[in-house]
Amino acid sequence: MVDPNNQNSLNAALELFHFAFRAFTSGPDAILAEQGLQRVHHRILYFVGRNPAISVNALLKILGVSKQALNGPLRVLKELDLIVATPDEFDKRIKRLTLSEQGRTLENRLSQSQRELMTQVFVAAGSEAEQHWREIMQKLADTKFAHLLCHTTSLPTRTTED
Repeated sequence: MVDPNNQNSLNAALELFHFAFRAFTSGPDAILAEQGLQRVHHRILYFVGRNPAISVNALLKILGVSKQALNGPLRVLKELDLIVATPDEFDKRIKRLTLSEQGRTLENRLSQSQRELMTQVFVAAGSEAEQHWREIMQKLADTKFAHLLCHTTSLPTRTTED
């Protein structure tokens, strides 16, 4: 239950979250628009890039979308030779997805703008603020997606060499 006395503060936090997300996605959105692609294409490229040879079913679970919702964007990425789908070695019904060289280049370009923004903000905020931010993001994610994040539970903080 939300405390009515705290509602204005929570609304301010929601507004900050909204504009922070817009700032975070504006760089990749501009790059995607140049390619005639959308944010969903970036999410697919990102998770395929982080999970080479991922099955379509595993990708569906990570993205939290239906097969029907994934089919169109994935088909576009394959047609543009950004993603390669190959049959599984042991079960030919399973398709394994990997990024092509072009796909790796585009995904890196998209995510690099976000890494640069986060680096800039973390440096300005300081390592203690960064650690608090990571804890908050982890707690938010854990409310619904802890089962998908088991490999990220102890995210390292940025060091001066990063």
